[in-house]
Amino acid sequence: MSDHEDLRVSNLELFFDLVFVFTATQLTVLLASDFGKLPQVVLMFGVIWWMFAGYAWLTNAVPPVRATRRLFMLLAMGGWLIVALAVPEAFGAKGTGFAIGLFVVIVVHGLMYLQSTMRFLSMFASNLAGGVLVLVAAGTSGVPQHLLWLAALLVMWGSPLLTGQEGFPLHPGHAVERHGLVVIIALGESIVAIAVGIGDAPGPMSAATIGTALIGLALSAGIWWAYFHLDLERAEHALKQATGQVARTRMVLLGFFYAHVPILLGIIALSAGVKKAVAHPGDPLTGGASIALAGGVAAVLLGSVAFRAALGLPGRLLRTATAAVILAAMPLGWITGVGQLAVTVLLLTGSLLLEERAAAARGA
Repeated sequence: MSDHEDLRVSNLELFFDLVFVFTATQLTVLLASDFGKLPQVVLMFGVIWWMFAGYAWLTNAVPPVRATRRLFMLLAMGGWLIVALAVPEAFGAKGTGFAIGLFVVIVVHGLMYLQSTMRFLSMFASNLAGGVLVLVAAGTSGVPQHLLWLAALLVMWGSPLLTGQEGFPLHPGHAVERHGLVVIIALGESIVAIAVGIGDAPGPMSAATIGTALIGLALSAGIWWAYFHLDLERAEHALKQATGQVARTRMVLLGFFYAHVPILLGIIALSAGVKKAVAHPGDPLTGGASIALAGGVAAVLLGSVAFRAALGLPGRLLRTATAAVILAAMPLGWITGVGQLAVTVLLLTGSLLLEERAAAARGA
């Protein structure tokens, strides 16, 4: 199928993405339980997102239209489930289990992608090398373990520099839709975090708890608005207008992989912060929770700035300034968690309204 032809996301891909919900939940729960484990969460997310995004590219190049391909996708889901189950103790007793699940994911992905192009062979080797480093890391602890994980991340992420972007045709509509669905699934985790937070709150639901939950929902809605309104439609148009396959592939790599790292990691972090705020609406947030809340929202905004830069879209300065102001308001959480949450929502909403006015003035 030519990359100029339209390709939409299949139901199997939507089913496949459900694994990401569980993985994101596991990472959020781990971070909320101990914000000191942020480095571990970042390293795990980096490896997980590299391979999960790899499946988005895979189904773009090798659509799961045959029975054998569908079976391979289901086999990969099994590998992803093992990875997700191992997340809480991936730097401990379940490190080997994480690596085994990762190897299943890598091997299925590589064998399927080679059906599209043999140029993927070097990247397949890099992914396997990253998996070996994660497996070796399972037998260590402390700084050496973290360094091995970091090495795995660098080996995987750096493979496009060795492979290049030639010979990887992409269908723009599918790439945009697939990544958009992953983000909406991740946002679903922020809603789950509200429910979990209420479950952790002592006693019956109070007016303060309900109010804080609604403010948390408003924050999720603001993130949804910031990501989906205008940008995805304009991004697909920019990809279709790109001159040459290499330019389009580079735009997808920069905009939909690298720029989505802070977006998705930010959603996980803010979900952990919202969970803590909802559980104890009248209390101040700990330093870790307030940082996760403010830093998570700021990461999403800065990720969207990088996304717009990669796709050549306007409106970057305002979002950068909004991220800075939200970070500056972080100490409010040390006084009242709901106060920080409410101010964050107000700042984000004000920024989005200003952005709407600017877009209307440009005729966007």
